[in-house]
Order: sequence, then C-alpha cells, then structure tokens
Amino acid sequence: MGKKKQKSEVDVVLIGGGIMSATLGTLIHELNPDIEIEIIERLDVVAAESSDAWNNAGTGHSALCELNYTPEQADGAVKIDKAIKIAEQFEVSKQFWAYLVEKGVMKNPEHFIRQVPHMSAVFGEKDVKFLKTRFEAMIQQNLFKGMEYTEDRALLEDWVPLMMEGRDAAEPMAATKMDIGTDVNFGALTRDLINYLAQKGNVHLSLHQEVKDIEREDDGRWEIEVKDLKTGDKREIKAKFVFIGAGGHSLLLLEKSGIPEAKGYGGFPVGGQWLRCKNEEIIKQHHAKVYGKASVGAPPMSVPHLDTRYIDGKQALLFGPYAGFSTKFLKKGSYFDLPASIKLSNIKPMLSAGLDNLPLTKYLITEVMKKPKDKLDALKQFMPTAKLEDWEIEKAGQRVQVIKKDPKHGGILEFGTEVVSSADGSIAALLGASPGASTSVEIMIQLLKRCFPDRAKSEEYRKKLREMIPSWGRSLNDDEQLCKEIRAHTHRALKLDEIL
Repeated sequence: MGKKKQKSEVDVVLIGGGIMSATLGTLIHELNPDIEIEIIERLDVVAAESSDAWNNAGTGHSALCELNYTPEQADGAVKIDKAIKIAEQFEVSKQFWAYLVEKGVMKNPEHFIRQVPHMSAVFGEKDVKFLKTRFEAMIQQNLFKGMEYTEDRALLEDWVPLMMEGRDAAEPMAATKMDIGTDVNFGALTRDLINYLAQKGNVHLSLHQEVKDIEREDDGRWEIEVKDLKTGDKREIKAKFVFIGAGGHSLLLLEKSGIPEAKGYGGFPVGGQWLRCKNEEIIKQHHAKVYGKASVGAPPMSVPHLDTRYIDGKQALLFGPYAGFSTKFLKKGSYFDLPASIKLSNIKPMLSAGLDNLPLTKYLITEVMKKPKDKLDALKQFMPTAKLEDWEIEKAGQRVQVIKKDPKHGGILEFGTEVVSSADGSIAALLGASPGASTSVEIMIQLLKRCFPDRAKSEEYRKKLREMIPSWGRSLNDDEQLCKEIRAHTHRALKLDEIL
C-alpha cells in the first residue's frame, strides 16, 4: 500500500501529456509567465496516445482535401462553411507555431511540420460530379485559392503515379490538389512544447502518475488525488484551475468532478488500424496526402487516404485507417472504460444514440471482422498494383466520440470536439476527436476566453494574443491580401515553400 503524501498547491493542473495540454500550457505561460503549472501524465512519456505520430492522421487538417467537411446537399450543391472554419483555425495554429519558432522555443520546424500536397481523389461519374462542384465552390474562397482540379489522365499520372499504375483507363476519375498542404507530427510538436515548459522553474512535469479523483473544495479550488504508478504512493494537489485533456479518458475524469455540466455526456469508442508500407521503393513513388470518400456508415475519422508521412525524419506511407471497436477509451486503456463511463445521467442519451446509429455499429463490426485480404482490396481502390507482402498492419489510436443529450432524439452522437466547462470556469475538459490537434490553438484560446473572461478582456492579454497570432480577430477568408501576407510569413518561419 502506498502512503498518502502531503498536499501541494499550484495555479493550474493540466491532466494529460498530449497536444491539448501542451498547447494550453504554452499559451498560459506566454500570456502569464508567473503562473505555476503541473502537467500530469499516466504513461512514462508524453504524447504516447492520440498525439503520437502513428496514432493520428497527422494531416494538419485544413479542409483542403477532407471530403467529409464538405457534404453534398440534396439538391447537389456542396456545403463548404465547415471547411472554411477549419481552414481558418489551422492558419491560427500555424501562426502560433511560427511565433514560437521565431522566439526560439522550437528551433527546428522540420522536426514537426513538412510541406506535403493535399489531394482529394474520387472514382465513378457520380463522385466526379461531386468533386467538380466542390472545387467550383471552394476556388472562390481566399483560403482555397490555388486549388487545382483535373480529370486528365496524364496530369494524374504526374501527380500520383502510384495510384494510376494498372488502373482501368475507362474508369472515371478526378482529383484536386493544393500544394500548401502539410504533414504535422503532433507527437514531435507536443514533445517540443512540453520540453520547453519543463525547463521553466514554475512548470512541473509528472510522468507515470494517474489522477484517481477530482473534488471541489469549500474554497472553490480543486483537489486532485494522484497516484504514482511506480511506487503506489498517493498525493494531493490543490489548484485554482484544472484542464482535462486526457484523450478518451477525459470523459471518465470529467464525471469524477461532479459538475452538473458533465451530466448527460457519454462516449462511443472507435479504434483503428493502418496498412503501413514496408517497401522503400514504393514509399519513394508517392508524395501526397490523398483523401477519398468514406464508405456509407463510416465515421469521419475513417475516411480512406493514401498518406505520405514524415516520422522521426523518415518518409513513410500509410493507408487507412480501418475502423474497429473496443471498449477501451485509450490505446493503453482498460476494457472496463466504456462500462465505467455509464451513469444514470447519461444512460438514456447513450442508448438513444446507439439505436439511432445502428448502421455505424454494423459498419464497425464488419471492419473488425475484415481479414488482411479484405483490407488489401480497399487499398487497391487507391493503388491497383498493391501487394500484401509490401504492407503490414499498424495499430492506430483510440478515439472516443461525444454522445450528448438531445431534446428530439434523447441522445445524439457528435463527430468533432467539444469543450465542457463548469459555470465558474474553474475546470474544463476537451471531449471528442478530429480535427482537434490541428485546431488546438483556436480551441485553447476559446477555452481561455470562457474560463478567464476578465483576463481575456484586458488590453495586455489582447496585445500579447495579437503578437502571437497577427490575424487574431480578422478573417483570412474575407481578406485576400491579409491571407497572402499571413501565409507568406508563417511559411517563411516554418521553413515551408513560399506562397506566391
């Protein structure tokens, strides 16, 4: 039995050593360097769950190629407002990273971000028509200027030779391409940020330690019970503000807080796998992130893509992800995570969402049952000459989709991210998944505004925010010149290709 240690006190506790805590901690430190912070991570390294390079798409989700952000309407029109919003948010992230590089916080941007074209590719007359309609709507927007569209086989062979070899010449096919796309290693970025914070005397990093309980004290502060997973010792931390950024475990910890705002929220776990190419000659032939259309019933994070990645400085090629189901809320979680999350307050929304999403459940069960040959058949739609011996299975990260109360349906399954906070702003949690990492800076700035409204209104705060994010408060999509200037600046700082 471990002994209970003495209590300690800090201003801020960040639970989870992933991209969200790293981003929020860095923002807080830049805005107020005197605030004392403790980061608590249950594993023995940071960024080993959803932020790890093999556990997420790493696309730098900017809506340049993800077709699930531009749904087709009943009349054939394509709705692009979500794509514009996500593209704006990713530009905010790039500005913040550029600021940190210029400040010397991160010395090597190539360590976490590389330029890789973003492409959408579709097959068959119906989807070709959809992609052309999408392109015609998006090219009118400043954020998507420079997007190219083609149905020309010769040009497609130049763009994606690996996808065109062995393909039926009669098959209708179209693609769009934007050269300003990026590949982001969020694991490397997270480690860079947390390493920077850990060098500060008033930021403490606690690894291999798990939060067991969260309770509100009479004075309004929070008491967090932490267990050292190596020694079994327990200790208690008092904090004025708590952020729960623990990936799939965020829901379980939020429930422990007892805040009324958490009632009614549930979680639906979705696992995943990649096919990872192990043939270096094949890897060299492809240099793009090519996204297709998701299967009917598939969750958004399962949109198939043939994906160039840079991990630990080495080029890699992945295809997938293939969805799956597990009751774990984290890759290194427990099979009891889902049952433990079910409470009286959320059982009705969870049951309602489950009944309304039976096709998704059926899809996930089908995916789990797929054999390697079935996975290869999906890859062959993108790469007709693919052979099983050139690929191996790589397990991806675990995602927990948000289930919330809904007056009409009882409960609905939400795809995306959601911040849940107490009325007084003293505790907040991030629930959900994609495109979270890519839009982490925008999400965390909005969280600060919600949880520290008085401080966020101060001129000093606003001035610092504009220093870190020069376009803050203005829309790049509404201002062509500003869009060009901001992108040119961030690309120079991040050592990406210049924007003409």
